[in-house]
Amino acid sequence: MVLGKVKSLTISFDCLNDSNVPVYSSGDTVSGRVNLEVTGEIRVKSLKIHARGHAKVRWTESRNAGSNTAYTQNYTEEVEYFNHKDVLIGQERDDDNSEEGLHTIHSGRHEYAFSFELPQTPLATSFEGRHGSVRYWVKAELHRPWLLPVKLKKEFTVFEHIDINTPSLLSPQAGTKEKTLCCWFCTSGPISLSAKIERKGYTPGESIQIFAEIENCSSRMVVPKAAIYQTQAFYAKGKMKEVKQLVANLRGESLSSGKTETWNGKVLKIPPVSPSILDCSIIRVEYSLMVYVDIPGAMDLFLNLPLVIGTIPLHPFGSRTSSVSSQCSMNMNWLGLTLPERPEAPPSYAEVVTEEQRQSSLAPLAACDDFERALQGPLFAYIQEFRFLPPPLYSESLPPGTPLPSYSLLFLELDLPAS
Repeated sequence: MVLGKVKSLTISFDCLNDSNVPVYSSGDTVSGRVNLEVTGEIRVKSLKIHARGHAKVRWTESRNAGSNTAYTQNYTEEVEYFNHKDVLIGQERDDDNSEEGLHTIHSGRHEYAFSFELPQTPLATSFEGRHGSVRYWVKAELHRPWLLPVKLKKEFTVFEHIDINTPSLLSPQAGTKEKTLCCWFCTSGPISLSAKIERKGYTPGESIQIFAEIENCSSRMVVPKAAIYQTQAFYAKGKMKEVKQLVANLRGESLSSGKTETWNGKVLKIPPVSPSILDCSIIRVEYSLMVYVDIPGAMDLFLNLPLVIGTIPLHPFGSRTSSVSSQCSMNMNWLGLTLPERPEAPPSYAEVVTEEQRQSSLAPLAACDDFERALQGPLFAYIQEFRFLPPPLYSESLPPGTPLPSYSLLFLELDLPAS
């Protein structure tokens, strides 16, 4: 009897989204199928799956222990988030080659479903860094007697959601710095930088509006710039390894001595990047917006504004609130921006009340004879005229300490004859 062969072993996930990409979060159920195709009949001891999620850090450093001695120090650390095993065919033990308890699989294609739940506790977002990674995967193992096992591993993505609609991530970020250049005994004027952004939290694909003012009182030509940086921090054995990468940048106009440049919402778009990782004990991924002044021949003047890259975008209500608050705050004098000298005047009295309306209002308002007779005197005419007198011109203002008219003038007691 000639045994068949395994033609293919694949893993497919039951995706939860429209893009057919296996993406999950803490507490989700991961389900899928192990697909096995064989040519001919085979005998199997077991078909298993092993699902695991973990963060791992590893790097090496070379050290000198003397004039002729050097050694390499390894730094490794690992955090496990979950470890799930399940048997789809056969039994748990498959370390012997006995012919007992074998399962026969006939020629053709076969599917075996699997399912497991991710922990409810927060999970780190999937990540691939220079000195570490956060990975989640499912591995299928097919064991047969007297043959090496057939193994296949397939990764899936986990996002630990960050909602940027929280108050701490909707708050504006701002700062101011100044630098004075010195050359031997000569001192030039200062270079000042003020910058602000409307909030701290963003999602990939959004644009950051930068409001800034750069004043160059030095004798050198300077260039204002802005950049988004990603900082990867890896921790192991009490040590920390940091990697900083440029994500996006922009350049302003060159400023000669005595010139000032103002950015009224200069746009810097965030490219597709991984979300911030803030809850993992051995890997952190953070972002910052650096607004800086490039000074030839001297240290740059820079201002760091922290960013958080989230996964849940800004709600429409949050967007309106944020834009309104930022619009108000951006006009304040911290950037040197001034309010208009004179706001727009309200409409004139003639535009609001026509002459026809004023005249028609003078007609008697009641049919009661006694009440009508009581209102025929000059007092009632004065009240009616008072109701439609135009307000003072907008340009006029009361001197300090002048009391405002009392509303009691409008409520006058009338002696009506007894009925």
